[in-house]
Amino acid sequence: MAALAARHGLKVSGARPSLPAYIRQLWGRRHFITAFATAKLTAQYSRAKLGQIWQIMTPLLNATVYYFIFGVLMNTKHGVEDFVPFLVTGVFIWTFTSSSITAGTRAISGNIGLVRALHFPRASLPVALALQQLQQLLFSLGALTLILLAFGQYPRPTWLLAVPALALQALFNTGLSMAMARLTAKTPDIAQLTPFVLRTWMYSSGVMWSLDHLLAGDRVPRAVMVLLEYNPAALYINLMRYALIDSYTWDQLPPLAWAAAAGWALLCGVAGFVYFWKAEETYGRG
Repeated sequence: MAALAARHGLKVSGARPSLPAYIRQLWGRRHFITAFATAKLTAQYSRAKLGQIWQIMTPLLNATVYYFIFGVLMNTKHGVEDFVPFLVTGVFIWTFTSSSITAGTRAISGNIGLVRALHFPRASLPVALALQQLQQLLFSLGALTLILLAFGQYPRPTWLLAVPALALQALFNTGLSMAMARLTAKTPDIAQLTPFVLRTWMYSSGVMWSLDHLLAGDRVPRAVMVLLEYNPAALYINLMRYALIDSYTWDQLPPLAWAAAAGWALLCGVAGFVYFWKAEETYGRG
């Protein structure tokens, strides 16, 4: 059968293309990816009376809850200058990563009809959903800017560093989104565990408190200290804090923070893409 098919130039339907060909196919669907992400973002709160305002209200309400629980009741704001900008920046940037990963778990299963009906590079789906989360973050940055201004954080040259920091984080998030899309397509139960993993990751990323203060002294073993400092979520959060908050200085970042952030972005972006591509033939089957 294989020889007969080869003699007549027939190919297996839905066969995985080579990696360069797959990248070209994905680039050819760039307009679909953008339109799909925008449509998803628009439809996300279409049934809510406040509509797109919830894109801003959700992280703000989370930040408010975290402020009273951690900042007031647990007093994590002690010794942290500009705690409100510190906290709100952490919540907004963390939400970008956690939402991208959560969206990735639904990339295939949530669009199974589309996957089975049409032939297109399946990576379009997790990439589009990661782009949706980036669009939502960019929309929410207006609220973050107003909060920063209200608490005395005015524009300065370092604000420009927010652009490369967000670009690296977006690449990192997209890679994780693609990896989660493949994992949950094969094992849906992983989607049920994801919220617990994300919650643990959030607590170890310094969203609500300063890792710099937590790691001061000899209370934490050196190996644990390094893991927490170079945790990718913490790196992206702290790079944004350094860019936007006057009191968050360079010496509060771990050595080679930018290099580490770029390394995580490239590693996860490339590895996540290749990992997803290797299972291209299996999506939507079974």
